[in-house]
Amino acid sequence: MPKIADIEKTPNPNAMKFVLREPLTQGVVRSYENAQQAAGDPLASALFGIPHVTNVFYVDRWLTVTQDGVADWDELLKQLAVPIREADAAATRAAVPGQPGISAQPAGLSVEDTLRLAQINLLLDEKVRPALLADGGGIEVLNLEANRLTVRYHGACGTCPSSTMVTLNAIENLLHTVEPDLEVVAA
Repeated sequence: MPKIADIEKTPNPNAMKFVLREPLTQGVVRSYENAQQAAGDPLASALFGIPHVTNVFYVDRWLTVTQDGVADWDELLKQLAVPIREADAAATRAAVPGQPGISAQPAGLSVEDTLRLAQINLLLDEKVRPALLADGGGIEVLNLEANRLTVRYHGACGTCPSSTMVTLNAIENLLHTVEPDLEVVAA
């Protein structure tokens, strides 16, 4: 049972990040936008069973819960703490059927695009993903087609206004160091 080490505010006022003493996964990202997506994941399902929860994102020792903006955080945090504390740690957690985690590699890419994407993901891994994770979120590459990279934000970043404005622009500028003509769009 993971113990909560800390609860941190994120740049998204509707999301809170829980820092845990034990990991929930071993490097596998789980991201759910609704209760139907979370079916089969006991922790995420329990969290979606709490009124006002709109998104659950977790990896390793971090879990971010986003609410609809209506709930009082003090009351909601008390309710969220119960299923988080009752969740199995990664060592005892069973795999979630149909939920392999977030893929860093879209299917059907050419060899050339696979190499391009590897370089893009390396930059994202080194410069972007740690910062987003620190803010309770993440980013997934959905597609690379010609000079257009499509990404999806997760966790606190998924509904944060700055992720679709400021962060997306910063990511595109960073990726221009390896691909000057690359356009980055959020799905």
